[in-house]
Amino acid sequence: MIEAVTNASEPRRELVSFRAGDQEYCVDIMAVREIRGWTPSTTLPQSPPYVCGVINLRGAVLPIIDFNCRLGRDPVEPSARHVIIVTHIGARLVGLLVDAVSDILTVTNDSIQPTPDVACDTVRSFVRGILAIDGRMISLVALDRILPELEAEAA
Repeated sequence: MIEAVTNASEPRRELVSFRAGDQEYCVDIMAVREIRGWTPSTTLPQSPPYVCGVINLRGAVLPIIDFNCRLGRDPVEPSARHVIIVTHIGARLVGLLVDAVSDILTVTNDSIQPTPDVACDTVRSFVRGILAIDGRMISLVALDRILPELEAEAA
């Protein structure tokens, strides 16, 4: 676990960091239900390209989102090395297919830098801020922007 706390009096947040492609991202640990190995999914007809399919998670149908593809990159070919981060997005459980989980980070709000103005609107909609820790640039993901229908509900 990495601690990037600069001010001891500031409230701390814990984030789960993970790799997708050549980038590192993080999400609030309170939104993570579990982390599990890749399980082959059942595809759904007419689903968006970023939806890998669904899996059975202890009797519940869990949609799996290819995180790379959702960010506009090429879809990944899942293997045993990939992991699924089961997250709460709004009232839903959704699995994010990522390359690997890296760390649990303990940070303060002061250590989260705003998304640069040079980023396009798509990047700003998915990224809430940037953490610079030990020479790593880690993007804080806005989970509520992962599924477009949840964006519409929020508006």
